[in-house]
Amino acid sequence: MAPVGIDVVEARISHLAYAPEIAGAMLRKQAASAVIAARRVITQGAVSIIDDALADLEARMGHQLEPQQRAAMISNLLVVLIGDREATPTVNTGL
Repeated sequence: MAPVGIDVVEARISHLAYAPEIAGAMLRKQAASAVIAARRVITQGAVSIIDDALADLEARMGHQLEPQQRAAMISNLLVVLIGDREATPTVNTGL
């Protein structure tokens, strides 16, 4: 621009846009990262709750749960605490 007598002192980008397919992929990645972070917080909270619940239950019972009982309790509590839907109660009739 110097040949016509114009000096460019500063230039700024006022608008930056990605191609729609790139923008969509970036948004999906950002949303996935947010979901992972939220799941991590939920899981850490659930593990803490389960640990406290088992310790309290065993203290009240006065003895340790059997490993199989403990595993079943942990599994059931994880499903209820981490699941994204309401828990549906079921009764095991042994049939």
